[in-house]
Amino acid sequence: MVNIRDLDPSASPLDYFGSELRRLRESAGLNQKQLGSIVFCTGSLIGQIETAKKVPTREFAERVDMALGADGTFGRLLGLVLRNQLPHWFQPFAEMEAQASYISTYQAQMVYGLLQTEEYARSVLATGMPNRLDELVAARMERQRILKRERPPLAWVILDEAALYRPVGGREAMRKQLTHLLSYLDRRWVRIQVLPFDAGEHASLIGSFTSLRFEGDPDVVYTEDLISGHMTANPDTVREAALRYAHLQAAALAVEDSAELITRVMEERYGDRPGAAQRAVA
Repeated sequence: MVNIRDLDPSASPLDYFGSELRRLRESAGLNQKQLGSIVFCTGSLIGQIETAKKVPTREFAERVDMALGADGTFGRLLGLVLRNQLPHWFQPFAEMEAQASYISTYQAQMVYGLLQTEEYARSVLATGMPNRLDELVAARMERQRILKRERPPLAWVILDEAALYRPVGGREAMRKQLTHLLSYLDRRWVRIQVLPFDAGEHASLIGSFTSLRFEGDPDVVYTEDLISGHMTANPDTVREAALRYAHLQAAALAVEDSAELITRVMEERYGDRPGAAQRAVA
């Protein structure tokens, strides 16, 4: 059995989270079972988190913040904990993504990570056969919090029409995912365009890519291969990516027309109509 006293708080964000949880719990004069009853979980779960055997959820972090009067400490730590669950090669991009003021991406096969529902994300991530799927899903959901900030980045997403037809997670998961995409139609910080099949050959047949723009720092272009990701701030590459993205935007449907296509695919392929239940009740 792991001895909490032997854990090194500097070993990882998860170890630090666990050590701080133990320190503040003991300062409050609570044992694990008592704290668990306060935050609606078992004492065993408290012990697992304190020994870095289990990754906490955001709900758990917020509850122990309140229970221990931690002034948001655990909520702030959780972002680091979950980001650390991402593959090591992906973590630098996630950090840059969180700092960007403008994100532009073309996705040839699937919905962009920041716009995925939890069920869709789980199905995508499961294809890599990871050992800790729950943690990876939680980390991806945590990434999306940048879109909920008071001043979120502008995110411009171009999806290939193929991404709408690929039934990731099954029909029900896709209905929810396409409904989720439509929910961004009235959000001024997120714009979604669909590149239709009718566009034929286009400027990024080679695959997906993402560009990040910052206030005061050079732009970055990110691409992925089968097992790793690649970032570059090379001016020639950044310029080439910007030119290709401009061509993709020109070939893609307008935002409103894209929403109509998403709605049509959802109705015809996945058998759902946004707001149908509400209209029927009315």
